Amino acid sequence: MPVNTIALNQQRQPLDHLNTVWLFGYGSLIYKTDFPYLACRPACIYGWQRRFWQGSHDHRGTPEAPGRVVTLVEAAAKRCVGMAYQVTPDTFAHLDQREKNGYLRFFTELHWLDNAGSHSTADSSGIEQGVVYIANPDNAAYLGPAPEADIARQIAKSHGPSGANSEYLLQLAQALRQLNEQDEHVFTLEQLLLGLKNHD
Repeated sequence: MPVNTIALNQQRQPLDHLNTVWLFGYGSLIYKTDFPYLACRPACIYGWQRRFWQGSHDHRGTPEAPGRVVTLVEAAAKRCVGMAYQVTPDTFAHLDQREKNGYLRFFTELHWLDNAGSHSTADSSGIEQGVVYIANPDNAAYLGPAPEADIARQIAKSHGPSGANSEYLLQLAQALRQLNEQDEHVFTLEQLLLGLKNHD
């Protein structure tokens, strides 16, 4: 079911006291930057992995037939690669609206990467505090784990105001390749989805 987290994010994590904020994107924020930013660079966070376990009732599905989009789940010794954007605090009015279906903002350590996916040696600090949106298992739109074949079938048939759920998966897979990131979960779903399309 859909859930709106806009007010909760604004109450629990005000950002107005900051001049700029680094935002970490690991899903559609990698390839769909419909917001202004001052700088961007590849980054990763540790202890998390990407999973298509969050329901999309407002973008890639409907309340009656939700799609599936990515969230992060805790995973020791894992890292999640994405893109970080330096934005001003007023940008979060748009971002909170975009991520309102169950996602909460959290501060996290961002580790800079070079274009080959390795830790950057150009920046001696290498670490920056940033904000990430995560949909936890206790949110009402959470769908949770399922066999990857079932997830692929749900993605194949889902469609919402932002377009086909399959488009989201395929664009994310392509964006991860451009970051030289090998995400087995995403790429397995991509191959299952393409197999379903080939049988249509």
